[in-house]
Amino acid sequence: MKYKDYYEILGVSRDATQQAIKSAYRKLARKYHPDVNKSSDAQTKFKDINEAYEVLGDESKRKRYDQLGSSWAQGADFTPPPGFEGYNFSNFSSSDMGSMGGFSDFFSAIFGDILNQQTGARRTSGFSSNFGDFSQSFSQGYSEPFSQNYSGQRQRSSRAQASKEKEENLDIIQNVILSVDDLIKCPKKTITISSYQPCKVCHGSRRGFCTNCSGTGIEKVTKNLTFQVPKYVKDGQKIRLKKEGKTDAYGNTGDVYLVVKTQDNEYEIDEYNLIKNLEILPFEAVLGCEKQIEVLGDKIKIKIPKNTSTDKKLRLKNLGLAKKDGSKGDLEVRIKIVLRDNISNEALECYEKLKKLNS
Repeated sequence: MKYKDYYEILGVSRDATQQAIKSAYRKLARKYHPDVNKSSDAQTKFKDINEAYEVLGDESKRKRYDQLGSSWAQGADFTPPPGFEGYNFSNFSSSDMGSMGGFSDFFSAIFGDILNQQTGARRTSGFSSNFGDFSQSFSQGYSEPFSQNYSGQRQRSSRAQASKEKEENLDIIQNVILSVDDLIKCPKKTITISSYQPCKVCHGSRRGFCTNCSGTGIEKVTKNLTFQVPKYVKDGQKIRLKKEGKTDAYGNTGDVYLVVKTQDNEYEIDEYNLIKNLEILPFEAVLGCEKQIEVLGDKIKIKIPKNTSTDKKLRLKNLGLAKKDGSKGDLEVRIKIVLRDNISNEALECYEKLKKLNS
């Protein structure tokens, strides 16, 4: 029976904190998930990663695992460490694996008795259990696995833990792009949300071969959500859609948080202020002029003073976005001096004259 170094599998040291273990698991789960990684060994690595986290992510299991020391590294012939003298590892056979939900021999030999102690079902020839595979639920991509529960006490504990970690595991956070027109008119918009959740057919158990999730225990869930753009919303704020997040095996449902990202082809947005570029010709910059521009659906005239340089800023009060107190932000017009695509010979002659005058 081959020793499995769970710390090496997750790439963490033996004194790693639980948070470091959790972080390492998430990173590897994203990398080797069969839906993402199509390499031939991805599914095996994904299974090993989950098995390692099933042990190291549980402090009691981790402590028991650490008690083994290095004795297992030599194979099945070893002297059990303190606390393991009563376990008959040699009688554990591969036929017992069918009821162990796909865990390795190593995992089952160490932890298979836990279930038997809880249920009172002990076989002389080995371990008897219906210990199911752990399944996966993912947050912002993926999150940590959870074990199926087999006793009332463990089930209540797991439910409490699931409720405690609901916000982290079941909420979905996604960006939503809003234009200036969206911020002004506050329309209803539809966005597509995708997340990974435990398979609704096999409930994440992966027993047998589930055609719905291809034996991975998880499935991709995609849905369209319609929401109203709130008034006065700004870049970086979140729009909360209650009870639209992921749902776990206990019926807990998270929320969807849409992080507002403002983007517009015509304006730059600085909180409630708008920034708009205005192109003028060289002679207009020198002599000054009056230009008509469109601002938030209205046409207004602005005066360009003489000798205006490129990137000069003209501030127009109260022509920005509305604020909660009833006031408005400002509009900043940035001057950009440009040339026409086709310059006539007469214009070129004028430029030559200007060159001589300024030489």
